[in-house]
Amino acid sequence: MEIIKYFLLTFIPLFVAIDAPGILPLYISLVDGIPEKEKKRIARQSVITAFLVALSFLFLGQFIFSLLGIKLEDFMIAGGVLLLILSISEMLRVKEKDITMSDTLGVVPIGTPLLAGPATLTTLVILAGTYSYPIVIFSLFLNLLIAWIMLDRAQLVIKIMGIHGIKAFAKVMALLLSAIAVSLIKRGLMKILETT
Repeated sequence: MEIIKYFLLTFIPLFVAIDAPGILPLYISLVDGIPEKEKKRIARQSVITAFLVALSFLFLGQFIFSLLGIKLEDFMIAGGVLLLILSISEMLRVKEKDITMSDTLGVVPIGTPLLAGPATLTTLVILAGTYSYPIVIFSLFLNLLIAWIMLDRAQLVIKIMGIHGIKAFAKVMALLLSAIAVSLIKRGLMKILETT
């Protein structure tokens, strides 16, 4: 039962941070006019890139923090502030981001920074400092698997949810991300107060 609780506590923040449904309209506009086979390759490339970038940051991030003497509570506060800024800018964003077309579309911008962006990377490091690595990596893997299915079947997902439904969902995710951010800042401050 405890393992299910820990899984949900890692899976949900990552689901909110990655926000695969939120990037669908942008993804569809980026791959518009591309042959179906190529779209599938881009979706696969995006998710593999996001997974490798996130894993690298997860392991190297902790090593760099220990070298610099950065404690988990410091990163919780800094990460919380960053997540709060990202979520507010996402909620207030009216027009889509301008992105130039390239051969490595799946790597940049879809793989990173859209899937494995600052929100995902910050959330990952904070979760790894609180829970075990295997459960955090498993939650990341499952979330990216969901993201791959959504990108691979983007037209079907948009047909079911509708473009306005997806945009509304993205705003709700941004609101949830801001609540997670406030919680992180609060927990970071409480940890600092406990040690003083």
